[in-house]
Amino acid sequence: MIIKLFKKLFGGSPQQQATPQTSPPADASQGHSAPRPPRKPRSRSPKPAANTPAAAAKPVDTGPPKRSLAVADDAPTYASFNLHPNLARGIADAGFEHCTAIQAQTLPIALTGKDVAGQAQTGTGKTAAFLVSMFQTLLTKPAREDRPAGSLRAIIIAPTRELAVQIHNDALVLGKHTGLKLACVFGGVDYEKQRRQFDDGADVLIGTPGRIIDYYRQGVYELTAIQVVVLDEADRMFDLGFIDDIRKLLRRMPVPAERQSMLFSATLSQRVLELAYEDMNSPETVRIEPDRITADKVRQLIYFPAMEEKLPLLIGLLRSAEAHRTMVFVNTRRAADRLEDVLRANNINAQAISGDVPQNKRLRYLKEFHSGELAVLIATDVASRGLHIPDVSHVYNFDLPQDCADYVHRIGRTARAGTEGDAISFGCEDYAHCLPEIETYIGHKVPRGTISAEIIATDVVFPKRRPREDEPPRRSGGGGGGTRRGPPRSGGGGRR
Repeated sequence: MIIKLFKKLFGGSPQQQATPQTSPPADASQGHSAPRPPRKPRSRSPKPAANTPAAAAKPVDTGPPKRSLAVADDAPTYASFNLHPNLARGIADAGFEHCTAIQAQTLPIALTGKDVAGQAQTGTGKTAAFLVSMFQTLLTKPAREDRPAGSLRAIIIAPTRELAVQIHNDALVLGKHTGLKLACVFGGVDYEKQRRQFDDGADVLIGTPGRIIDYYRQGVYELTAIQVVVLDEADRMFDLGFIDDIRKLLRRMPVPAERQSMLFSATLSQRVLELAYEDMNSPETVRIEPDRITADKVRQLIYFPAMEEKLPLLIGLLRSAEAHRTMVFVNTRRAADRLEDVLRANNINAQAISGDVPQNKRLRYLKEFHSGELAVLIATDVASRGLHIPDVSHVYNFDLPQDCADYVHRIGRTARAGTEGDAISFGCEDYAHCLPEIETYIGHKVPRGTISAEIIATDVVFPKRRPREDEPPRRSGGGGGGTRRGPPRSGGGGRR
């Protein structure tokens, strides 16, 4: 069966691949074990006051947005839009001068107050497009005189907490001189601390649907004076089942003709367009290269390792590339934990992040990855949408994704908007069957790589496996038929 699968994928048999005889056997069968290297001691900074946004939301402090986005030679400048001086100062602080494609098409429409439904890949600069438009509206159109106490003027809804934090960080820079109060809310952190952001009122709320809805139901803020509403990654919010709740929020705001609405999505599917036309005011559609599925400058490659070769191959590739700001994707939490243990045992500074990691740790890991302190970020698909981390050089699909769209979202972490990057995938026994569907989806074959002895690490240290949380401790002594003996295979499944 395996030989047939390999023949179907690349016209040969596994034996015809350049599989070195020097590669070590499966990790669990090795005699090596090593303690997990201790983390470097962290300096503890003073805890911020409990009623500050920093204490409540703890955004990742990445500084001004880094300008790694590609712009055309004839792209319009921000100075050409006659923006409010206080907003123009924030744009200058961020280092923005010329517009990206999505900004050049969105701003002339949105700055007139019209609604926009935009399609653009993550990392094209759409966050700045809607933030600039929102701030300009709030600075040039005063709030309603009869605005009730606790009323918001603008709201930005994002599907994930990481994306909400990222938008908040960008808004802090662009809106630094506007005098507008920003609040950021999301699940996984202290409810009461986040609520205190509203004690002195807030003009703009950025957050995820669940926490936004919770606070609305508690009467923490009002929506009746909303002037601008933004839905980012709308397609993802459909996938996560938030759309019905979002529709309810939209219908508690002023009618579409009395507010400005902006919607952005990786795809303007039929269901997204239905939302746009039902809950927006005749939005103008902006599409940026809608027919291109994968970024032009991502160099894609796939290897077909045996199961016991996956870890030595990854370590060899990471070493040869001198891994820095590298993302490795796996399909399960257990695979992420195992990969973290093995990489750290081999002196590669790696950290796993998944939906089960507490929010404060997730934000800390992302901050370390942003700063370059953390070389390798291991992620399940929870981190594959919405994150803009500049200068990611390599993305590895240690496990091929089982959803074609996830492949595109994963490799989209590198080669962001005009930069170059590498996306390297492993077509192993467990997930190689996903490749034909992925190639059909992206419209071309992924180039094949040859495994040679030079790229496989031969000195890999394999630490002991973590005990499974759902596995009862084994009893010593004989007997007990039926228990599978021998090592489990590396790189495979585990609990989702």
